[in-house]
Amino acid sequence: MKILEIKVLKGPNYWSVRRTKLIQMKLDLEEKENMPTNKIPGFRERLEQLLPSLYEHRCSVGEPGGFFQRVDEGTWMGHVVEHIALEIQTLAGMDTGFGRTRTPEGEKEGVYYVVFSYMEEDAGVYAAKAAVRIAQALIDGTAYDLSEDIQKMREIREDTRLGPSTGCIVEEAAKRGIPYIRLNKQSLVQLGYGVNQKRIRATIASTTGNIAVDIACDKEETKALLEAAEIPVPRGTVIRTEAGLDEAIEKFGYPLVIKPIDGNHGKGNTTNITNREQAIKAFEAAKAYSRSVIVERFITGYDFRCLVINYKFICAALRTPASVVGDGVHNIQWLIDETNKDPRRGYGHEKVLTQITIDQFTQKMLDDAGITLEHIPAKGERVLLKPTANLSTGGTSTDVTDEVHPANIFMFERIAKIIGLDICGIDVMATDLRTPVAENGGAILEVNAAPGFRMHIEPAEGLPRNVAEPVVDMLFPKGSAGRIPIIAITGTNGKTTTTRLTAHIAKSAGKKVGYTTSDGVYIQNQLMMKGDCTGPISSAFVLKDPTVDFAVLECARGGILKAGLAFQNCEVAVVTNVAADHIGLGGINSVEAMAKVKAVVPETVFPHGYAVLNADDDLVYKMKYDLKCNIALFSMDETNPRIKQHCNDNGLACVYENGYVTIMKGNWKIRVLPARDIPLTYEAKAVHNINNCLPAVLSAYLFRDITIDDIRIGLQTFIPSESLTPGRLNFFHFKNFTMLADFAHNPHGLKLLCDFVSKLDYPAKIGIISGTGDRRDEDIRELGEISATYFDEIIIRCDKNLRGRTADEIIDLLKEGINKVNPSIPVLTIPNEDQALDHIYENHKLGALYTIMCDVVARALDKIKELKVREEKEGVKAPQTI
Repeated sequence: MKILEIKVLKGPNYWSVRRTKLIQMKLDLEEKENMPTNKIPGFRERLEQLLPSLYEHRCSVGEPGGFFQRVDEGTWMGHVVEHIALEIQTLAGMDTGFGRTRTPEGEKEGVYYVVFSYMEEDAGVYAAKAAVRIAQALIDGTAYDLSEDIQKMREIREDTRLGPSTGCIVEEAAKRGIPYIRLNKQSLVQLGYGVNQKRIRATIASTTGNIAVDIACDKEETKALLEAAEIPVPRGTVIRTEAGLDEAIEKFGYPLVIKPIDGNHGKGNTTNITNREQAIKAFEAAKAYSRSVIVERFITGYDFRCLVINYKFICAALRTPASVVGDGVHNIQWLIDETNKDPRRGYGHEKVLTQITIDQFTQKMLDDAGITLEHIPAKGERVLLKPTANLSTGGTSTDVTDEVHPANIFMFERIAKIIGLDICGIDVMATDLRTPVAENGGAILEVNAAPGFRMHIEPAEGLPRNVAEPVVDMLFPKGSAGRIPIIAITGTNGKTTTTRLTAHIAKSAGKKVGYTTSDGVYIQNQLMMKGDCTGPISSAFVLKDPTVDFAVLECARGGILKAGLAFQNCEVAVVTNVAADHIGLGGINSVEAMAKVKAVVPETVFPHGYAVLNADDDLVYKMKYDLKCNIALFSMDETNPRIKQHCNDNGLACVYENGYVTIMKGNWKIRVLPARDIPLTYEAKAVHNINNCLPAVLSAYLFRDITIDDIRIGLQTFIPSESLTPGRLNFFHFKNFTMLADFAHNPHGLKLLCDFVSKLDYPAKIGIISGTGDRRDEDIRELGEISATYFDEIIIRCDKNLRGRTADEIIDLLKEGINKVNPSIPVLTIPNEDQALDHIYENHKLGALYTIMCDVVARALDKIKELKVREEKEGVKAPQTI
């Protein structure tokens, strides 16, 4: 078996709109295509022995053991790989269960798409590769150590996933429909889109004051502020030298605590120091983290963490460091191993508790106690194994929220205000919290920015607390979802023009628009990224921009197939049309399959939103039957039966009628503008641009704060040009001839372009055409056929990127199409685009129109502008007579 490619889908995609995190592996079974599972001796037995938990997979049978039943009946190895990939992720602490295995239409025999869900991207990719290795070992009957793969995926999971604190905030936001974007590989996350976004880094929010964090990170300054406010704190001082340490010992006596002044998570802390030797070691340990070191009187009691969010007390937990309790029989090592057998303990953060490991801190504590791992503690004797009570090192927590005295609640909320932290973790050492800390001899040890939430959301004992809820309430009050309106536009042709026009109308209405197109990403009409920007990375760029309050996103086939969409939901989705283009690429081998790809976009529309569909296109119109949102239609023919029925049902539509772009609400008409008064339509000659106006007008109209007047102004001020609509009907008028540059690159688009050209009054119309190498033979031939039908002469050139073919192959296919329609038409071949444009300039015919199918729009336009400058410098060249 051979893996041909692996794609990581991160948003709504071809396989599922709801299950957005999928691995898509293209797998060639090679000779295994002829070896279903029931034809491989002993395969079922070896599979069950290695992965007995596969019994829980119901598969299509619908009951436990269903997958093994399929194996017994005989299923193909791609299906087996899918189930193995899912199960080994589950065994590694990532419980996930969606999968599909399909043979792509038109692919060679034995090639499958194996699709399965994942929780962590890198772990999902690893699972795909490991599943193939495991399946091969089972076929071959060779031993396989599954534990190595499981442990590796656990490590990947811990390295890449959001920590429990950040993760619970993200999950709470997602429950409320608040979208999120992970901004780096650590814990920086954006909640919401555009101008309405907030950010969190672990449990520090964008609302958290920088001064407050700075104070909390300076333990001595924190202590000084609290002491000045009559908050009980341990007596202590800050030192830098051993001499200072000796002075502190003489002043405060033992026991002591020594810790770095700006440390966190207990790093460099040493507690219960009872002699100078211990103090020197503790001083050196703290110096490893900070130049200045705090020496404090050690407060005895229990370690509590109290959490205040938005200056309101939320919860409290008793923290216990990792420890074991002796039984008088077994040694410490045995007790640790036995404790780690607790099913609640796991690797990293995968379970409520973390396994206890033996590290340098453990060894130091044992050394300080004068014992080793072989020591047998007395029955009931507790042996502490870590200096701090962090859950990540094996500590435990017990919720004590309901026991906290009102005076302590008042003090905790006051502390948060004094420091200025809206998310505040307060460390308390006291005998209990049922009595006021100021009266029971306790003290406030530290105030923490970015406090961990795990001890509260998953306590070992007591009631779990949803501490993420008040964080999200603080960031998004009054039920705000932090969203901005999104209009998503897809289709075969017309996407970019429709996107640009829609964005322009929204801008005319006062919106701060971010939009993506096939030539770049724009923020408020400023070009930010050049190139084909119709995929999820470009969409995310717009949604991450904090200045944008309205997004118009062109969503092309390539991005959907490669990674899915960048957003889970949108308010409006437009499908312009579906035609034969890119067929045979990415496993999409028919126009019907392409329609399914395009349908992903309207399937993401909110139930209260609208899918704007082309009623003149059968494949687009059929999408309405699978959608769970409102439907609006557009058509170039108001008598289209689909439009009439839709409007009779009080539906909303936009049509071209009696020369007008008209909105229809039920049977009422709102005439927006005559098409001839819309510059984009070139006095209504560019019929395809009239068609592009319809969904743009309808989409804008769906927003209550965009008026008909806004739409009219937008239509009238959208002037087609190489700057506003690059590669879309860009005219360049030379002194004796004209060039028309357009991005038409498929038969459907070229036909629309030629229909427009046929209405123009020029004595000669010459086409400069090309074919795209990764298209089907019949598509390239059809370009030749259309060109021979409409043009008087043809110049064939080639794209810079031939995409898997030779220049001669493409030229021959174009000529076959030309000769089929008009074998006598003059045809000139100039493969290089720049040379072809130079030829036109040098040999132009008087008054002729040269229609150019652009390859790379920006480069072609730059070349034409260069020729314009050259003409101005040289003067008028003598034209050829026609």
